[in-house]
Amino acid sequence: MHAAVGDRIIVASATLGAPARDGEILDVRGTNGEAPYLVRWSDTGRESLFFPGPDVHLRHYEAPPSPDETARPAAEGSTQPLPPASQVRSWHVDLYLYEGDESTAAHAVLHGASQQLLGGHGAARHRTGEANVPEIGDEVAVARALRGLADRLLATASEDMSAVEGRTVHIEP
Repeated sequence: MHAAVGDRIIVASATLGAPARDGEILDVRGTNGEAPYLVRWSDTGRESLFFPGPDVHLRHYEAPPSPDETARPAAEGSTQPLPPASQVRSWHVDLYLYEGDESTAAHAVLHGASQQLLGGHGAARHRTGEANVPEIGDEVAVARALRGLADRLLATASEDMSAVEGRTVHIEP
């Protein structure tokens, strides 16, 4: 791994469901951009010497383009760099499945930044004459619950944006 001052380090959690951690590289102590790195962690603001492992991703800092560069069109297939993240946040969705003889129901609950929980519901029913494969019923019910959750989240974002703007805003899916 080769890094430079200003790059962002993102460390995936070794525990399923635990948040990722990110920080900004303040100093490169190794040769040719190699570790160790002095990192300021966004969750605590603390600085520490860091030796990255296999669970680390590096996002290279890209200086803003010069006026000459912005006048030229981007190359086909190129992607614009993401702005540096100020912090990594973790949201998670709990999925609850309820299976009956002929149907499956699913409930998806989003745990995000606010204390308000959003949910979506979905169901799948076994029809007479069709093969009864519970895993497929689970997939269909969960997909419908997640779609319902996505619709609720967009509606909530529209309401929040309307309150900020002082006018009705509808965010399209």
